[in-house]
Amino acid sequence: MTSPTVSAILVNYNAGQELARALRSIADELAEQRWEAIVVDNASSDGSAEIVADFAPHARLQRNDENVGFARGVNQGLAATTGSLVLLMNPDCRLVTGAVGILRRELERSTSYAIAGPRILDPDGTVQGSARGDPDMFTGLFGRTTVLRRLMPGLAIARRNVVSGAAARSGDGGVTVDWVSGACLLARRDALHRVNGFDERYFLYWEDADLCRRLRGLGAQVRYVPAATAVHRVGQSSRSVRASSIRAFHESAYLYYVTHVAATSASKRWLARTLLAVRCWLHLRWGIKDASDGRVETVDA
Repeated sequence: MTSPTVSAILVNYNAGQELARALRSIADELAEQRWEAIVVDNASSDGSAEIVADFAPHARLQRNDENVGFARGVNQGLAATTGSLVLLMNPDCRLVTGAVGILRRELERSTSYAIAGPRILDPDGTVQGSARGDPDMFTGLFGRTTVLRRLMPGLAIARRNVVSGAAARSGDGGVTVDWVSGACLLARRDALHRVNGFDERYFLYWEDADLCRRLRGLGAQVRYVPAATAVHRVGQSSRSVRASSIRAFHESAYLYYVTHVAATSASKRWLARTLLAVRCWLHLRWGIKDASDGRVETVDA
């Protein structure tokens, strides 16, 4: 049997019909190519995993008995697939026609390009800001969804944290960035193997920033390609376990910070732990209020 060119990996947790829309967009996009898809299901309880059977034989299910997290789920998918290109996509994301072809052409421009990420939109067409600068102490203040960034988007620190769509060149070409969102990206399998995939210490959030940083440490480049587009309904899976998601977000932020930013500074690690603990507490309180109002939002930097 001929090996697939593209292997799609989706880590699913109670995504419901969003998973069907994601797989349909992949099937439509890759219809003329050799492809496979694996859905790694983290013990969903809403029946969403049964959707995979509708996309056989290209798609198959790998079910976990417990929620093992995003990073470990992706690595399971990598071990179970063979395509030279890996399409990583959240189950609440869908491709816009032509996206994979544009990302693939970007990777083919240079062997140093390890990952290419598309422009990611909210369902209403708002750009999510999926291309980012390396996280640091100021990311919590000027990150993608923070109040300060909305009030002062022109500040250099705000522009460094979230790369503007204005950075795009004409045509299909992309720009080099520090990292792109793991909600949707196309990667070279050999590059992922060089860094042993995702760091499984990250249960949820920030594993994409860590992956891109480790790849860049080996001389690879991460590319943002706004000519390719995906639509992402943020936080579909995390809404059902909001408190756990908030805690995981802050634990992963601390892990990233002490690994890449303050590895040798005890005082910086202590300060980060304190500030993140306060931020987590505030978000948990806001989360309870939001949930009671029926307005549960996703947590993000």
